[in-house]
Amino acid sequence: MLSLLTSAAFIGCAWCVWMVMRWVWLRPRAIERCLRKQGLNGPPYRLLHGDMNQMATMDRHTPIGFSEDFLPKVLPFFHHIIHTYGKKSFTWRGATALITIMDPELIKEVLVNNKIYKKPMNPMVKLLVSGIPSYEDQKWAKHRKIVAPAFTQDKLKNMFSAMYTSCNDILITGWAKLTAESGSCELDVQPYINDFSSDVISRNAFGSNYEQGRRIYKLQKEQAMLTSQALKSAYIPGQRFLPTKLNRRMKEINKELKSILSKIVVEKQRAMLSSDEDGDLLSLLLKSTTRGNADTGMSVEEAFAECKAFYFAGQESTSNLLVWTMVLLSQHQTWQTRAREDVNRVFKNDKPNYDGLSHLKVVSMILYEVLRLYSPATILTRITCSETKLGDLTIPGGVQLLLPVIFVHHDRQLWGEDAKEFKPERFSEGIAKATNNKLAFFPFSWGPRICIGNNFALMEAKLAISTILQNFSFELSPSYTHSPSYVVSLQPRHGAHLILHKI
Repeated sequence: MLSLLTSAAFIGCAWCVWMVMRWVWLRPRAIERCLRKQGLNGPPYRLLHGDMNQMATMDRHTPIGFSEDFLPKVLPFFHHIIHTYGKKSFTWRGATALITIMDPELIKEVLVNNKIYKKPMNPMVKLLVSGIPSYEDQKWAKHRKIVAPAFTQDKLKNMFSAMYTSCNDILITGWAKLTAESGSCELDVQPYINDFSSDVISRNAFGSNYEQGRRIYKLQKEQAMLTSQALKSAYIPGQRFLPTKLNRRMKEINKELKSILSKIVVEKQRAMLSSDEDGDLLSLLLKSTTRGNADTGMSVEEAFAECKAFYFAGQESTSNLLVWTMVLLSQHQTWQTRAREDVNRVFKNDKPNYDGLSHLKVVSMILYEVLRLYSPATILTRITCSETKLGDLTIPGGVQLLLPVIFVHHDRQLWGEDAKEFKPERFSEGIAKATNNKLAFFPFSWGPRICIGNNFALMEAKLAISTILQNFSFELSPSYTHSPSYVVSLQPRHGAHLILHKI
């Protein structure tokens, strides 16, 4: 009996050793040989950590000039890989291979076929963003179907009034007070824009008040910083359960977010009892939870996840778009003048309205160019579950595909020698003409999984920039330091210090 137990223990240990060896060495080496045979280049695989150590040590956070290429400093490791090994290259995130895909046709194939190329989800990321961004197949389709009605044209039009109220109360009125005495003032506009976009999400998505929204924003911002820190090392299964300082803080933030959202849900449920309220995202989610059908509805826990995902994505992407737009229009005064003339042409002396936004040609060109240069979705990743054919490549299962959005947006072969320059006129005849009908512009992703709130974000950005241009002119402050930084999204590391002049 003892000998049988000893034999079983020995076999169990041998099996565990074999599985670990296969995970950290044998399989990565086999994948590396497979990729090199197909003409892909990249650094050799290093046991367990891959290129994570080099990725961490190459981080640089130094100011640069507007004329300089910021990609080598914002994403130094991936810039190094692409420029050293070419556009058809690979690298290693721990024991997982990442293949860089920069061909527009291959990018389109990956993003269209979301049943083949799925989104990898590091468990450390789930505390920051879960819900629709993390779901696949039937669950993703079900949740997308539930949420989609919140972003129809009619619903967006109904959101416009509350969105304008946020803009007027937080940006215009706030800045008017600061410029009242001398007609101008110097300030960092980034905190104001963050508060504005947070308030917009609070009002239109959840109906919560400003104070609740501000606290959610601060917690999500801290969670994003911690998530970015966690992703700098290779993920080891079970790592999120270790009682580290980082893990404890991330769980504390998640617990507080749940508490705040629970209170918002209770308030919303009371409001729904007294009226047929269904104008915002939260109302739709709560109605879904009361259907009692797992095939067509979602649980309250899943509703929380959707709330967190949309709050973070909606606030972060739009605020960064607006901040970079104001910075670039401060640098390029001619385009600021043209944008203001465009706004005055459409709205005259009246406040912006929903129908007029679609007639803002110059403003649209400017926003597209800002999205191209300072993409909110800087990098997208997908993973193959089994061996897959992509173009002339055979991709082994378990390999991740890296779609470097911002590198594609800055690619001179796709956009011309002026690809690094701010030139909104490239979009004067629309996106298709600017890209030569190639998938070279996808700031909100593309295909079935395109960001469901992209029209919401663009409406918010057009409204805000139009209202600002009607009331203020602005220029860069001498204290402004140009230092784009990548922390989940692309944002100015030292804020956006501008000089505002009341019109």
